[in-house]
Amino acid sequence: MRRRLRLVVSFLLLVALLLSIFATTTMADRRRRDRRRPATRPVESAVWSQWRGPNRDGKSLETGLLASWSDGKPPLVWQAKDLGKGFSSVSIANGKVYTAGVRDGNSHIIALSEADGSELWATPIGEDSDVNGTPTVDHGKVYSIGFNGAMLCADAETGRALWRKDFATDFKGKMMSQWGFSESPLIDGNLLICTPGGNEAVMVALNKHTGRPVWRTELPNVGENGKDGAGYSSVVISNAAGRKQYVQLTGRGVVGVDARNGKLLWAYNRIANGVANIPTPIVSGDYVFCSTGYGTGAALLKIVRDGRSLKAEEVYFLEAGQMQNHHGGMILLDGHIFFGHGHNKGFPRCIHMETGEVKWEDRGPGKQSAAIAYADGHLYFRYENGVMALIEANADEYRLKGTFEIDSRHAQSWPHPVVAGGRLYLRDQHELHCYNIRAKGPSDSK
Repeated sequence: MRRRLRLVVSFLLLVALLLSIFATTTMADRRRRDRRRPATRPVESAVWSQWRGPNRDGKSLETGLLASWSDGKPPLVWQAKDLGKGFSSVSIANGKVYTAGVRDGNSHIIALSEADGSELWATPIGEDSDVNGTPTVDHGKVYSIGFNGAMLCADAETGRALWRKDFATDFKGKMMSQWGFSESPLIDGNLLICTPGGNEAVMVALNKHTGRPVWRTELPNVGENGKDGAGYSSVVISNAAGRKQYVQLTGRGVVGVDARNGKLLWAYNRIANGVANIPTPIVSGDYVFCSTGYGTGAALLKIVRDGRSLKAEEVYFLEAGQMQNHHGGMILLDGHIFFGHGHNKGFPRCIHMETGEVKWEDRGPGKQSAAIAYADGHLYFRYENGVMALIEANADEYRLKGTFEIDSRHAQSWPHPVVAGGRLYLRDQHELHCYNIRAKGPSDSK
C-alpha cells in the first residue's frame, strides 16, 4: 500500500513538472511574438451615443485635454469623405462613428471606423433632400430620422434594417416650417421617444425593439404664439416636481409629457416663434430653461404641482436683447448658462441661471451662429464661418484659449462639435474631420 502511494505521488510530481515546463515555454514563445509586433497605442473607444452626449446636455466626460491651442491647430487624425449632404452631427459607440447624409436622393445612416474613418456600412432611411438629425445608438441598434419624417432602426454592427416608421403616414405628423424634421430620437429603457408633431400625436413612445406604438400625446390649444407641428429640438428627461417627464420644444413652445402614459402635463407658449423653435431645453431639478431666436428671448420655468397635474410657473423672461439662442445650444455649468447670444450670431455670453444676470459677454473670434459643447473645463465654440474657438468655462470672465479654422467649409458650419475619446469631431457636409485634442504627456514630447 505504501509503495503504491509513493508511486502515485511521484507520478503527480512528474505531471506538475511537465506542466511547468510547458507553461514556461509558451510564455517565452509569447514574449518572442510580442517583440516582433510593432509598438502601437490602442485607440481609446469613445462614448457619445446620442445627440449632445451621454446626458443630452452638451457636456463631455473627457479629461486630460488640451487647455490651450496656442501651439496652433490640433493634429488631424483622419478625414472621412463622401458622406453626402447634411447637417447631422455624430454619435460614437463600440468603436464606430455614426452620422447621416443624403446620397442619390436618399438619406442614409452611415457607420465609420473610429480608428481611421473608413466607411463600414450605409443604409437608406428614406427619400430626402437633406438630413439634420443625429443618430442614436443603444444596445446594438442605431436609430435615425430623415428630413421628411422617415425613421429607421438598424443593426448597429451590420446596418441591416430592422424596422421603419413614417411620421406623416403613421402619426399624421407635421413640421412647424419648411426645414424638415431635425430631431434626434431619445431611447429611455425599452421606449423610443420622438416628436412627429401632429395634434393627436405631438409626441409618441414606441417599443424600441419593434417600433410598435405604446402611447401618443395629444396637444390642445396651448396659446397663439408659434405654429402647429414639431420644432427642431430633441427630447430631454426631467424629474421636476417629483414626476418623470419628457420635455420638448415644439412649434407651440415647451411642453412636459408624463413618461408613464404620454399625458400632457404642462405647456409654455410664450417662448414660441412662428419661424423655427430650435434649441434643446435645459432641465435642472424642478427648473426648465428655454430660449429661441428670431427676436424671441429666453425664460426660466419652475415646474410645480397643480392638483393631479403640473404647471409651469415663469420665474423670469428675458427679452431678445438680453438673451436669445438661435440654434447652437446652451451649456449649464455650476448654476451658469454659457451660450452664443443673438439671432444668427454667436456672441459668447454667460448668465446666472437663477437670476438671468449677465456675468460676461464678448463678440468672440468667429462670425454668425455658434454651436457649442463642453469638456474638461472648456467650451468648444464652432462658428458658422468655420472658426473653432476654445473658451475657458469661467463664470467670472471671458478667456479665449485659442482658435483655428476647420479644414473645410462646404456650407454653413452648423453641426454641433463632439468631444469623445480624446478627439474633436467636426462634420462638414460630406466630410468629417477628427482632431487629436489629448494633452501631451511626457512620452509624447520625446
